Amino acid sequence: MKTLLKAAAIAAFGFALSGAAQAQSALNDILSSGVLKVGTTGDWNPMSVRDPATNSYKGFDIDTMTELATDLGVEVEFVPTDWKTLVNGVVAGQYHITGSASISPARMKAAGFSESYISVEIMPFTTAENAGKFASHEDINQPGVKVATTLGTTFEKLVREWYPNADIKVVEAPARGYQEVLAGRADVFITSNIEGSTLATKHGVVAVEGAAARAPTPIAMLLPQTDQVWINYVNNWVKVKQAKGFFEANKAKWGL
Repeated sequence: MKTLLKAAAIAAFGFALSGAAQAQSALNDILSSGVLKVGTTGDWNPMSVRDPATNSYKGFDIDTMTELATDLGVEVEFVPTDWKTLVNGVVAGQYHITGSASISPARMKAAGFSESYISVEIMPFTTAENAGKFASHEDINQPGVKVATTLGTTFEKLVREWYPNADIKVVEAPARGYQEVLAGRADVFITSNIEGSTLATKHGVVAVEGAAARAPTPIAMLLPQTDQVWINYVNNWVKVKQAKGFFEANKAKWGL
């Protein structure tokens, strides 16, 4: 009898822990509040673009998060953030999830990631007028060459690794490295193949020929690291949407 009672107590304790985990999950909060809070920077075209006139957002991430909210049966609320505080916001509970971000060891120390659904490669860009000055990464990694990047981004870390001999110009969000190049205050910036294609169309920047794309990196959504209930939900949601072709259709819509 004592053995049975002990087993029952252990089982009850296990169910209590399970219930506590569920109660503490962001999933529970989302369903009870009816709102999915999404941290997004609004400055990564075509992933997330904020219109300051209307304070509205559009892009691949925006469509993805809207679809997630629809499947959850809740409203979506986009919470403004920036790259240097993106992880801190999800850790502090300012939002339940973020838009796309590069999966990196540094970020994994503090936050969890969903399954990846798209990858990026990084390459240097410059203006058409300066294109003839650079034919390789080595040409960029020279004293006197000004390379612009945004504080707190994956790009900043890569710029420092790739071009230690260059003059690195760091700007803070919402300023962006490409804006420094367009304004003539820098010579080169790096960005993903995703954003680069958009900037080429809009601003006429060009990829540095001969400087091969580097750092192929999967990107995914950031989530609270210890919230396995919420992580499991999002991961399985990604798998379902991949099987149904949602991500491929969304990539095609935004030219990715």
